[in-house]
Amino acid sequence: MLTALALTLLVEVPLYTVALVGTRLAEWRRAATLGLLVNLLTHPVLWWYLAPRPSATRFWAAEAVVVLVEAGVLAAALRRDRLLLIVVSVGANACSVLMGLLLL
Repeated sequence: MLTALALTLLVEVPLYTVALVGTRLAEWRRAATLGLLVNLLTHPVLWWYLAPRPSATRFWAAEAVVVLVEAGVLAAALRRDRLLLIVVSVGANACSVLMGLLLL
């Protein structure tokens, strides 16, 4: 789990930072902090949910919930366009999932 968390943070925090700064939703320190925060909130819960009975269906359902929760936390913190934040969250999470699959 710690290796997966480290990989997730290495991939997603820079992506959240670039996306939030690039769309002018946050300055870089706040963007990086939010990228770290949303992952520290969702990653342990994702692993707790998947651990007892891992399956592709549970994995994709959990990833969908993670995207929505992360976008919701960002929306609450930034008070900005929720749809744009969902797109940002989908992109960050898709990249970390892809990286994890490539490294398996």
